[in-house]
Amino acid sequence: MPTILLVDDSRFMRQWIKKILQQNSTYHMIEAKNGRQAVDIYKVKQPDLVIMDIVMHNGSGLDALKEIITFDASAKVIMCSSMGTKQHVLEALDIGAKDFVVKPFFDGLHERVEKQLGTSTLG
Repeated sequence: MPTILLVDDSRFMRQWIKKILQQNSTYHMIEAKNGRQAVDIYKVKQPDLVIMDIVMHNGSGLDALKEIITFDASAKVIMCSSMGTKQHVLEALDIGAKDFVVKPFFDGLHERVEKQLGTSTLG
């Protein structure tokens, strides 16, 4: 069963993402509430995928993304943010994020997760 690390300073948002993903598949989910915690958890658990907010208290998602990619260049990270400006998207992708989803819509989140995990049944 794939392990997904959900990183958002909003507990409500983490629970919402869990609900979206668990509607169609089964994942082992672990949580972090800021970028610093995300990096620490990633180094120990090495999840199959990270879904991470950009703007958080106590450690931004972009800073955490940089550290995670430095630790593991093959890390699969999907950034999500309500601040889905072109600049944020390009910066996240330039650092090494595999995809970007705008909150709170999460359009195609499940499909994007499956694609990153290599479990997609779509052509």
